[in-house]
Amino acid sequence: MTSHKTPQTMKPATAAKKLGVYLEATPAEFQEGVVSRDELNALQAEPPEWLRELRRNGPHPRPVIAAKLGISISGLARGGITGALTTDQIDAVKTEEPDWLKRERETQAEVRKEEARVKAARTDG
Repeated sequence: MTSHKTPQTMKPATAAKKLGVYLEATPAEFQEGVVSRDELNALQAEPPEWLRELRRNGPHPRPVIAAKLGISISGLARGGITGALTTDQIDAVKTEEPDWLKRERETQAEVRKEEARVKAARTDG
């Protein structure tokens, strides 16, 4: 009896999330199909030009924007950023450094400090 292994597939939204790109900016054939684990691995190992371009210039999804600004995704929402931004737009926000961004960076620094304290307390105790 031979077992036929069916390839593990995922929805385009899941694949886009794993690739760190904004789904709506991907090519139509990517958005309309399914992506196998092997295809995802190939895209990660040798990204095509469209993927390199999206990673370089965007538009970027909120988790990537938050990471580039050094804040949380919730902080983005509190700052009024709810959609995708290009790299140039992210750079403009960094340059302008609005008050909300300063506050969110301070909040994020406090969160990291507290996480480090808790981790240290766990390893000591």
